[in-house]
Amino acid sequence: MGAAKIDVKYVSELARLELTEEEMAVFQPQLENIVKYVEKISAVDVDGVEPMINGNTIVNRFREDVVAESLPSEDALNNAPKRVGDEFLLPKIVEGAES
Repeated sequence: MGAAKIDVKYVSELARLELTEEEMAVFQPQLENIVKYVEKISAVDVDGVEPMINGNTIVNRFREDVVAESLPSEDALNNAPKRVGDEFLLPKIVEGAES
């Protein structure tokens, strides 16, 4: 099965990328190689192969949700660079937000 020639200019327009002619000349063979590799992988017989998300066996380790003593507020606030009363004072992080 031969891969159709990829129109790099069209793909770049879909991605809203402005590419020079030199860049398109570089990307053209790269994209064609990617499509060839996908075709090669598609030819592999995977009947009976169970799909997997991760190559390692993952087991969730759950613990009982038990109420435990927490750090006193004053101890936590001792390391705060700035504070207002019982709260951490944080810098404004959203542009245009009022203080």
